[in-house]
Amino acid sequence: MRVVDLSGRPDLVDPALRLGDVGGEFLYRGPGGKVIAPERLLKHWGQYSLVLLDDDDTLMARALSIPVAFPTADRSELPDDGWDAALRWAVEDLVDGRAPTTLVALEIVVARHLLGTGLSTHALKAFKARAVETGLTRLVAPVRPIGKEAEPDVPMPEYAFRRRDDGLFADRWLRTHERLGARLVKIAPFALTVTGTLAQWREWTGVKLADGPNRIPGGIAPVHASVSHDVGIYVEPNVWMDHPL
Repeated sequence: MRVVDLSGRPDLVDPALRLGDVGGEFLYRGPGGKVIAPERLLKHWGQYSLVLLDDDDTLMARALSIPVAFPTADRSELPDDGWDAALRWAVEDLVDGRAPTTLVALEIVVARHLLGTGLSTHALKAFKARAVETGLTRLVAPVRPIGKEAEPDVPMPEYAFRRRDDGLFADRWLRTHERLGARLVKIAPFALTVTGTLAQWREWTGVKLADGPNRIPGGIAPVHASVSHDVGIYVEPNVWMDHPL
């Protein structure tokens, strides 16, 4: 297995983004997701957009991250709007010319036939190595717990803090982070927000929304819909994890 970045292999940008998603197409329809466009990744964050390849140069996984300035005078805590805020911060830092200090791990997507083979752990280690190589001093991640899809109606604090008998997190993705030394800092209650018309939600998910909360494929929280107002709002909580370097 080899780890390369998109700045060195721009030919892999489109294949990497076509590899899949972390929960559903709808996740990229919010303000944060719209920032992740191939031309922006390549132009601004190519060295932090990693790809895992096998010995035959076959794409195995993508691991996207962005550098931000944190903490600063106006950014004293990890934000409640975790994933969305991290992308906003990265854009603000580019516009303002502010030097980054922290790497934010946005997502890891593994090829379907390689799920469960431990590639996510390798990707997290690659994030840590890249942070050190580029002079950053911290790695944080707004984590989307995998098992939460089965319990979208359970509040995130109740779900995230569950522990197994051995003391480790019950959720396997949180547990993977923990085994690499990460600590849970806080819940990001509105880490990612997506708003759309009922027709858009049906296009994105195949679900015809009804008034009130609706479960959707890939969602770790419900979509709250109003038929009379023709709108559905998805607010996803995440879990901020802080990795030692």
